[in-house]
Amino acid sequence: MKRNSKNVRFVDLCKVCDYYFGKTRQNSTRHKIYKTPWQGDPRVNIQNNKEKTKVYQVKQVINAIERLEVDHGITK
Repeated sequence: MKRNSKNVRFVDLCKVCDYYFGKTRQNSTRHKIYKTPWQGDPRVNIQNNKEKTKVYQVKQVINAIERLEVDHGITK
């Protein structure tokens, strides 16, 4: 995902988010919202765009995972 953020399938990004962030806050066919452990507006929102995801949303997920790993000492 880091090397090629353009062609990430929606179902694959959902699997990654499920693994790192758990169950979705909103679960529809077009949008999924995942809660993160930070204060404020801690969420990751991903959108199904013709079975693919939007590049900026993939980058948001990558950044959130990296922050989660640093903040909580997680290495997965």
